[in-house]
Amino acid sequence: METEEKELLENTLKLVEENNKMLHKIRRHQKIASFSRFIYWLFIAGIGVGAFYFIQPYIEEVQSFVGKTSSNINELKEILPR
Repeated sequence: METEEKELLENTLKLVEENNKMLHKIRRHQKIASFSRFIYWLFIAGIGVGAFYFIQPYIEEVQSFVGKTSSNINELKEILPR
């Protein structure tokens, strides 16, 4: 092997090793980003469920109010003449 070919081969080896390191770093950052995104959406879903759990008694109260009001309106319609 000539010296020029050997130098080219060594330079190519250095570039390949550098590229391999960069690709490993990129892949590691992708994994961290995916995990972070999963935690983010899990947190958002948890807030939604927690908010519903917190607001549920108020929703039930409003539903019972609407039910009572509609039954009262129906009673009034029966009582009042047309």
